[in-house]
Amino acid sequence: MFNNVYQGKKIFLTGHTGFKGSWLALWLTKLGASVCGYSLEPNTKPSMFEELDISNKITKSIFGNILDFGKLEKTINEFQPDIVFHLAAQPLVRLSYQEPILTYQTNVIGTLNVLEVTRNCSSVKAFVNITTDKCYENKEINRGYREDESMGGHDMYSSSKGCVEIMSSSFRRSFLQTDGTYAMATARAGNVIGGGDWALDRLIPDCVRSINDGIKIKIRNPAAVRPWQYVLEPLSGYLLLGQKLLEEGKKHAEGFNFGPNEESVLKVAEVSQKVCVYYGKGEVVVHKRDDLHEANLLMLNIEKAEKVLGWVPTYTANQAIKKSVEWYRNFYQKDINMYEFTISQIEEYEGSIKWNKNYATK
Repeated sequence: MFNNVYQGKKIFLTGHTGFKGSWLALWLTKLGASVCGYSLEPNTKPSMFEELDISNKITKSIFGNILDFGKLEKTINEFQPDIVFHLAAQPLVRLSYQEPILTYQTNVIGTLNVLEVTRNCSSVKAFVNITTDKCYENKEINRGYREDESMGGHDMYSSSKGCVEIMSSSFRRSFLQTDGTYAMATARAGNVIGGGDWALDRLIPDCVRSINDGIKIKIRNPAAVRPWQYVLEPLSGYLLLGQKLLEEGKKHAEGFNFGPNEESVLKVAEVSQKVCVYYGKGEVVVHKRDDLHEANLLMLNIEKAEKVLGWVPTYTANQAIKKSVEWYRNFYQKDINMYEFTISQIEEYEGSIKWNKNYATK
């Protein structure tokens, strides 16, 4: 996988206690990397990070805030990584209405801190900066947004991520053009589903909680359309992008979309019903909406990732939902080794990657 570029590499991973961060920490370790995670402590009960004992599966795990410049700087300089994957963020749209200042501090200033600390660490050769599909000015048009379209956002989370993209572009042009500086690219993905996510106000975790509590699944916006993708899809894109940055430097230091195919764009109601089908129980009802704005339609154009990186999606939305439900169902049975099961899902995904033969082995 990935030309074995991660074998023996030192990886600094922010946000390693979160949903995507936990999966990426395990995958990088499986690829032979030495991983130093830096993140706040898990903020959900249960959490994938704790349930799979990830702190003892990776090389080093540090609980810290990316707003703590001194601790962040000390940790990176001591570890001397080859590449940085920056996932730490305030990732929830609805929380951004309650905590707008914290959202901007974490997402914009926190990212700037990681970029600046990394700039002063000579060992770093590449930086994959994770943002979101919500960084685009969403006009709810019936096509996917391209990487060169306007940044924006109705809510504070989305606009903060648009600001991260603009700031990252300025940082690149200001400080990362000369020889000896690292290559930094941004990666945009969204509506990621998979086992191990227990965050509030996310569809699959909300469905799973309701099913296991024996209550009806309440959805606010059944007609909202989203591009649903399995967690390992964007992570494979991040890893492929990281490979290209390590191998070819600044040639690919720009923004990339990683999303599903058009047939994986489904309504919230459809996804909820499919969760019940795959779980074997559950009932969906429409719940009264509040007044907080939520986009009804948002899609990504992924032609650039396909043409430039050779990346294409592997799983359909049905496969993504099924694999997610399998993870949760096994977890709640309490008699499955969830670390081993999670690794088996990574291995199964690796074996099904459609771009493996025509790109990753070049």
